[in-house]
Amino acid sequence: MTTALPVTFDDVRDAAVRLNGIAHRTPVLISRTLNALVGAEVFIKCENFQRIGAFKFRGAYNAAAQLPPEQLAKGIAAYSSGNHAQATALAARELGTSAVILMPEDAPRSKREATVGYGAEVVTYDRYTQDRTALGEALAAERGLALIPPYDHPHVIAGQGTAALELLEETGELDALIAPVGGGGLMAGSAVTAKSLHPGIHLVGVEPDNGDDTKRSLEAGERITIPVPQTLADGQALPTPGQITFAINQQLVDGIALVSDDEIRNAMRFAFERLKIVLEPSGATALAALLTGHIDHRPRRIGIIASGGNIDIQRFTDIING
Repeated sequence: MTTALPVTFDDVRDAAVRLNGIAHRTPVLISRTLNALVGAEVFIKCENFQRIGAFKFRGAYNAAAQLPPEQLAKGIAAYSSGNHAQATALAARELGTSAVILMPEDAPRSKREATVGYGAEVVTYDRYTQDRTALGEALAAERGLALIPPYDHPHVIAGQGTAALELLEETGELDALIAPVGGGGLMAGSAVTAKSLHPGIHLVGVEPDNGDDTKRSLEAGERITIPVPQTLADGQALPTPGQITFAINQQLVDGIALVSDDEIRNAMRFAFERLKIVLEPSGATALAALLTGHIDHRPRRIGIIASGGNIDIQRFTDIING
């Protein structure tokens, strides 16, 4: 590490204590079929079994739980296409407060309904013409709420890093860790954790091929903004990396792999048929990169974070049959 990072391994360990008994310690899946296909020993951290069906609960709860009592009593706000929305809504419920969530109009119906089901108020916007960050900040300021962003916050990043911490506690040293990259919070938290425990580990983030803002940004040495991508992986349909997450990933991540919608679809099918788990598109991108040989480094022991499984049956079958 050449410069001080905004999130430390101590932050991740503190988050793990805070989440103990609140978040699920999700299972790690091993498949002989997958191992034979890729010629390596693969360990899949199944965050599709996390509360709200995705890793996002870790970061949202870790951030909300550290708010001063007087602010927490006023309520919290978030903007999200779905998983962070649900995570913040559930965190608010667990902590005895209220949540207002800004969601895109075209967010998956199941994610919006789940967010409302956890007790949150949902406000919608057009993700293709409106700036969700500006809208979210304005909404929070107007109502006096604490805004918990989906990735670009040290407490959120530290919470997400607990998934990698649990994985490495169970598997021991790994040669490589692969995780999806949207705003970059999961990858950043995982990178801080993994490099602190095993400095030689190879870290690979995975993006949809037409949503490669992080890859372009790393290549340019600065944050690049692209048009909001059209991709199956709605949780990764972002135009630019976060400022804090990019600072971490730029220093620690070894590479970015890109996957197509067809490769994501095939990975979802493989996970369902051979691994017996359901993954949403964003949750399947790391597996897709491994299955399709997009990982240049050839490690013997690989960790994958399957980041979520929030998808309704109709959309799942439509994608699989697409």
